[in-house]
Amino acid sequence: MINKVAIITNGGDCPGLNAVIRAIVKTAETHGIECYGYIEGYKGLLNNEYIKLESRGSASGLLDKGGTIIGTSNSTNVFNLKVEEDGQTVYRDMSDACINNIREAGFDCIFTLGGDGTQKSARDLFLKGVNIIGIPKTIDNDVAHSEITFGYNTAVYVATEALGRLHSTAESHHRIMVLEVMGRYARVDCS
Repeated sequence: MINKVAIITNGGDCPGLNAVIRAIVKTAETHGIECYGYIEGYKGLLNNEYIKLESRGSASGLLDKGGTIIGTSNSTNVFNLKVEEDGQTVYRDMSDACINNIREAGFDCIFTLGGDGTQKSARDLFLKGVNIIGIPKTIDNDVAHSEITFGYNTAVYVATEALGRLHSTAESHHRIMVLEVMGRYARVDCS
């Protein structure tokens, strides 16, 4: 029986995060499940910082809001965390501390909203016994086994719109212009 869940938004920002948070909260409430959000992704999980999310409170009016109401972190790898000890930089596996935080809070399941790095950590937490529901999000559309991640279509639309505007300017000035967009290993199949 699931009574209490938490959400983690981690990695870069992308359109749709708040809408997904809202959907999880509303669905949880429909089934009598309490919903919480870890502040700033895996950083919040490590520091045990979370807030209660409610559709008539903190998770209200989110559909048109950008960003994520619970924050995100793209530099906290709890399996290989950079720490300073005695003036030295060392890397520590802090995943057991995170698992302890989850258990002490009484969370039955963790929703992870993030890209490939976020989902790799989610997989590793799952392998250590944490119930995980991974929701792939990235504007890069590079999460394995996901056809289209949320955030990708908006990113393509915005880039296409910018390209269209630059095209007419380049034509007017007889210039060649380059539009740089984000996307690490992303590719678009134009077949």
